[in-house]
Parts: sequence; structure tokens; C-alpha cells
Amino acid sequence: MTLSIADVRRMLNEAGIEPKKSLGQNFVTDPNTVRRIARLSGVGEGSRVIEIGAGLGSLTLALLETGASVTAIETDRTLLPILESTVGDQAKIIEADVRSLAWNEILRTPGWDLVANLPYNIATNVVLTVLDEVPAVTRLLVMVQQEAGERIAASVGDAAYSAVSVRVALRAKASIVGHVPPSVFYPQPRVSSALVAIERIDQKIEKRIEDELIDLLRVAFNQRRKMLRKSLRGRVEESALERAGISPTSRPQEVELDRWINLARESTEIEP
Repeated sequence: MTLSIADVRRMLNEAGIEPKKSLGQNFVTDPNTVRRIARLSGVGEGSRVIEIGAGLGSLTLALLETGASVTAIETDRTLLPILESTVGDQAKIIEADVRSLAWNEILRTPGWDLVANLPYNIATNVVLTVLDEVPAVTRLLVMVQQEAGERIAASVGDAAYSAVSVRVALRAKASIVGHVPPSVFYPQPRVSSALVAIERIDQKIEKRIEDELIDLLRVAFNQRRKMLRKSLRGRVEESALERAGISPTSRPQEVELDRWINLARESTEIEP
């Protein structure tokens, strides 16, 4: 069983609840969509899943149907009674804001999957936080705004390639595996959504190099129309760009991950 549009409207009406724009609440009302998400996530018997923003429990039910063990996170306490009545004791429910979630206390061992319909306003930050700080999560399947999904999964040369793309590529392989129209949500958003599959990779990089990389990305992509010799002037010399295998006349969206890492190494080596 999963929730239809009639179920969602009835549950909210009976509880006297209106979806909260401040929390980015757009509830999925199509059983086929949540089952599709569960299928694309690849979870099943023996899988341990953390779901962010469980809401009314529609996706939670689809995940439970696979045989996975589900820990559902929800920050809106007005929804908790509905979520509890929907999933019963089949899932572990935690009231928490994902932005301050004690990830490593909840996920004490590696091998977790994160599957979620992420609120648009925090989706990218959640993905980066999990990749940077929560090694227990090895795979993610997230539904996000189409534009955010394109940035997360973009490769060098793609129009959506950005600092986010590089930071994701540092930790994982990401790809868009599906698209979801606004019509399957209540209330309907104004934009389409993308399903993004992310699988962690084992990439070793020193903390100081990583910190420098993130800072260089911030500076360069904030001026993405400028050549790197101009946008990074005062940070790195043209000779450092060349040693990193980067043409000084390149724009940031033309540089792949390995060369960004090379440049971060060059930059830290020349610092006093």
C-alpha cells in the first residue's frame, strides 16, 4: 500500500494541516512514482535505509515494501502522528531537522542507503553534507529540483557544470536516472524534478588540499565567465595553472576534477 492523492488530501484535511512552504513540503501522491524511486534505489532485503523528510509516509511505505529496514527522519512535528499511523512500527521514526542531524550517532556502521524526496531549498546542501561528513552512507537516490539534479550530476563541458558538480565528483559518481513531473505532487511545484543516483567512491585527498580546492572553486565559479588567470589572480600564478595542466585562459566550467585537485596542490605548496 502507498498513498494516493485522495489519501493525502484526506489525511491533511482530517488533521487540519496545510503544506508548509517554509519546509518545502510537496507530498508525492502517485504510488507508481514512489515505487519507482524505491526500485531505482536498489534497496531490498537486508538494506538499511535512512529517509529524509518522510512526511506522510508514502515513500516510506514503498521502501518498506522492498523488505528494507527504514529509519525515517521528519522535522515537522504536526506530521508525526500521521506518519506514525501510516507506517506503524514498521519503521523507526526520528523527529529531527536534517540540518542539525546527529548523523554519526544514528548511523553507527557503514553500508547505509539514503533515499529521499528532498525539499528543494536544502537539497544540494544535504547531498554535500552527506558526502563530506557521513561516510556511513554509501549510496543515495534523491529526488530534487531538475536544475539542482543537473548540477549534482554534471560533467565538465555540460552547461550545468558547477562547483557543486566538482565537489560531488570528488566523493562519488552521480547520474540522473529519471524525471518526475509536477503533477505527482501536492501541492504541485512550478518545476519538474529529477531522480539522482549517487554512489560513493574511495578517493583519498589530504584535508588541506580539499579545503583549498573548495575555496578555489568558490572563487572561480563566482566569476564563471572570467578566465581563470583573472578570477584567481592573487591566489595562484599563471605558472601554477600551467603546472596543474590548466590553460590560464580557461573558464572554471572547462576544468575537470583531476586538474582542480592538481591546482589545489600547487596552491598549497606555494603558500608561505
